[in-house]
Amino acid sequence: MKNMVKVSSKYQIVIPLEVRKKINLKSGDRLIIKANNEKIIIYPQPKNYAKYALGLGKELWQGIDATEYVRKERETWKS
Repeated sequence: MKNMVKVSSKYQIVIPLEVRKKINLKSGDRLIIKANNEKIIIYPQPKNYAKYALGLGKELWQGIDATEYVRKERETWKS
């Protein structure tokens, strides 16, 4: 079921309890808001960006030896 919210006269919204529970949102937490065409995307700011980014893009390196890749790249610097 979709949660509906109403924008107040001060452009504020209340995040429904069901949503707050699902993402463990607490009072004082920070949110990141992005506008994408006619959509608004709201998500919690990571508490630790290093942990948040850990493993991002790992699928790009599947089947590739990273050490060999870097060695080949460095060889192109000599030219």
